[in-house]
Amino acid sequence: MKSPKLLVIAGPTAVGKGTVARRILETNSDIVLSVSATTRQPRKGEVDGESYFFLSDAEFDRLIESGQMLEFAVVHGTHRYGTPRQPVLAAIEAGKNVLLEIDIQGASQVKEQMPEAITVFIAPPSWEELVRRLEGRGTEDSVEMERRLATARIELQAQGQFDHVVINDDVAKCAQSVVELLSA
Repeated sequence: MKSPKLLVIAGPTAVGKGTVARRILETNSDIVLSVSATTRQPRKGEVDGESYFFLSDAEFDRLIESGQMLEFAVVHGTHRYGTPRQPVLAAIEAGKNVLLEIDIQGASQVKEQMPEAITVFIAPPSWEELVRRLEGRGTEDSVEMERRLATARIELQAQGQFDHVVINDDVAKCAQSVVELLSA
């Protein structure tokens, strides 16, 4: 039996990380998603403990101070996101591959703490497509959209820090390419 692995996917806003992650989970029963924590408010349809653990700033601070976060960062200059450590370690110990869908900063922190993690940068087919996807979501106002696009420009420059880069021009192909990295 192969030893379970930690698979980290990251990329700029609206690149389709969540969609790729859902496809991976739908088609691979041996992979579990690590649920991230955040200080932002839930979007329509998001469920606490399933989409994210929605925490107050004080709750988030307590997890950091007690060493219970594998990684954490301020994203888009406004909210904090992070990965609770214990569920990741418990899943790996139970023999499951674990998928983290996180931001660029967090991926770097995970790689420092767990060098065996496989890091994958999900890239858009083009800048224009990334902008189209963000506009198409309709979840951000114009100020937030500009903030996210400014962050995305910086994040795209981080591709070389990852073990692999996979272009998300087709969700099924992208997801399959990412899963194949577990066997490499």
